[in-house]
Amino acid sequence: MKKIIIIGASSGIGMRVATDFARLGWRVGIAARREEQLKSLKEKYPDRVEYMTIDVTAQDAVDRFYKLIELIDGMDYLLYAAGCGWRNPDLDNAVDDQTVLVNVYGFTRIINAAYKYYKQTASLHRGHIAAITSVAGVKGIGISAAYSASKRYQWTYLQAIDQLAHQQHVNVSVTDIRPGFVDTALLNGHKYPMEMSVNYVAPRLESAMLRGKRVAVIDSRWAVVTVLWRMIPDALWRRIEFVDY
Repeated sequence: MKKIIIIGASSGIGMRVATDFARLGWRVGIAARREEQLKSLKEKYPDRVEYMTIDVTAQDAVDRFYKLIELIDGMDYLLYAAGCGWRNPDLDNAVDDQTVLVNVYGFTRIINAAYKYYKQTASLHRGHIAAITSVAGVKGIGISAAYSASKRYQWTYLQAIDQLAHQQHVNVSVTDIRPGFVDTALLNGHKYPMEMSVNYVAPRLESAMLRGKRVAVIDSRWAVVTVLWRMIPDALWRRIEFVDY
């Protein structure tokens, strides 16, 4: 029986993916700060789901992560789906601090812990580290500076972990999943172009992860957009305004 840990499973994409794998008969370990939603999924699939409340920014996050692995007796896949981000054109320090804490500090600690786990255990059966980042990492976005920068950090960190695994002969694959705008609480009620539903994104994310893709942009429209964004010179990029509808 396959086993997956999902960090950030109390809502949105993380909750949907957790539900999908529980339905498939996998052992699923779910974690987030909010217990109520985790407990609800556990009650639906009592023999398949275990949960642990984890705040990725707290000092005990790694210890609790390892305890969750023990609860489901192993980890074939990790999906890091936790994240936060806001429109912050006024550069409010409290907002940016929280973004960096979750998307950089918390992200790094959990990815590191997963890598170390696989380094010790993934000799015969390959381990998998997957994380939901964002197309926002392509370029700095003025109204969401900390968010876009944190996503670029995640891109680079996952690339580095993939290289490290190759150099250290650790049997683990790394998948960087980069969605465009997804209709979740992360958008804070704003509407954006080419916005996608969780039901649309989740199966594409799952397929990319199970196939072990190194980088997966969801979807093809956003793959084209990100290529075009890269081609825009900085002098022109600075004039582009991101507005909602």
